[in-house]
Amino acid sequence: MNKTYAILAFVVLAGALFAQNSILGGTTSAIKELCRGIKDLLPVAAMLMIVLAGVIYAAGQIMGAETRARANVWATACLTGALIAVLIAAIAPPMLNAIYSGQGDSGISAAICNDV
Repeated sequence: MNKTYAILAFVVLAGALFAQNSILGGTTSAIKELCRGIKDLLPVAAMLMIVLAGVIYAAGQIMGAETRARANVWATACLTGALIAVLIAAIAPPMLNAIYSGQGDSGISAAICNDV
């Protein structure tokens, strides 16, 4: 029982010592990578979902009634996903800038997502 607590305490303290070097620098780089991923990936995924919705809808129109109904639902779901992706790509960088740019004396004064 005591060995378990000792090992747990060692792991927690070792993790804290390794993370101590640049906690804020690591957070800043992680937020920058998140912004880069949002700006690079989501618009492409939204466009692919719009194309996929068109293909699904067109394929469903030549099928039977039940398949046509399912294809309409799938195409609508693809369009909804594309709309949400575009909204996230438009809203997330300003939100992250508002949250992480005013860190005070931590050395982060510029907007994080603008220089990505």
